Amino acid sequence: MEKRRLKVGLIPKLIVAIVLGILFGAFMPEWFNKIVVTCSSLFSSFLSFIIPLMILAYVTMGIADLRMGAGKLLVITLALSYLSTLVAGSASYLISSTLFPSFMSQGALERIAETADVSLAGYFSISIPPLLDTLSAVVLAFVLGLCLSGMRGRTISDTLYMAVKDFSSIIDKVLQTAIIPLLPLYICGTFTNMTYSGKTFAILSILWKVFLVVIVMHLVYILIQFLVAGAVSGKNPFILIRNQLPGYATAIGTQSSAATIPVNLKCAEKDGISEEIRNFVVPLCANIHMAGSMITITSCATAVCLMYQLPISPATVVPFIMTLGIAMVASPGAPGGSIMTALPFLYMIFGVEAGDVNGPICAIMVALYITQDSFGTACNVSGDNAIGVIVDTVYRKFIIKELSEVKE
Repeated sequence: MEKRRLKVGLIPKLIVAIVLGILFGAFMPEWFNKIVVTCSSLFSSFLSFIIPLMILAYVTMGIADLRMGAGKLLVITLALSYLSTLVAGSASYLISSTLFPSFMSQGALERIAETADVSLAGYFSISIPPLLDTLSAVVLAFVLGLCLSGMRGRTISDTLYMAVKDFSSIIDKVLQTAIIPLLPLYICGTFTNMTYSGKTFAILSILWKVFLVVIVMHLVYILIQFLVAGAVSGKNPFILIRNQLPGYATAIGTQSSAATIPVNLKCAEKDGISEEIRNFVVPLCANIHMAGSMITITSCATAVCLMYQLPISPATVVPFIMTLGIAMVASPGAPGGSIMTALPFLYMIFGVEAGDVNGPICAIMVALYITQDSFGTACNVSGDNAIGVIVDTVYRKFIIKELSEVKE
């Protein structure tokens, strides 16, 4: 009689990886932690190389398979993503500026600043330059996907389409055999580094109230997004949220919207999003929908301004949010990518002198953001599937119907 193998799900593996990372960073010697960080760094380099290829494959195929209304769906997805990011940032500022003054202190940020430049380096690293950056991958995918959708079978043959389809199958194989199985190692290394360097406990112990408010804002915004998606699609929003849990947990560990794409695609499938829509929306939104990151950055910026008594108002915050909503398109793929993208624009809130990217205030911003980045990323990817449900509903109910009537 053949023994049944115990199959451990992804969420338990991620939780174990996070717990082990914290334990390693807190109790294991430096040489051991460096080994863990080195392994995680090597995987991170490989992941950075694969992510643009993943975006190119999935977004191109997703658009190319939309034989009807591809351009309209692209505009709808872009508009929903940007609007969601703007709303999230604006709401974050209003809540933060109201609540934070009651529990901020000067000494708190000074203690956090001590950990801003501290991190544990691996024994060695290998640089694997991506063939193209994420923004180039998105633009190329748009061009190829839209052209294949409109020209295939009309003015060009299926040769290029089949080549891209085979390329997409190769990326699928890489994700299933290498990326997903090694994600727990990546996550373990991330938390080992953060805990050993003191960032995790320094920030959680000092600014836990700020941290708690930001996390609650993330969760409330996720709920609102799925309530809207449920209202539009007629689906139960709480079932949609339950389906999202694996993607949420993965994003907490990877701190990367792009790295969570494979798991998020499975969540979208559970939501009943059609294959062509989920293959189009999920990878695309992983690069353009940054609502959770915007909540975190805006909250941290508000906290820093209050601590240092810097002037802050909607007149400075709104232009910053609108600019960052576009600039962060190039940020997914690595932990802290959003805050690194935001650094050149922080002067819009802090002023030219205080907003110096090499100054102490920006260093504090990085330290504050990195510890909360996991939850912001989880909010990002959860919202991606909420947008996917809405786009899929629009596609099924309106675009296909409209184009079918035109053909008749």
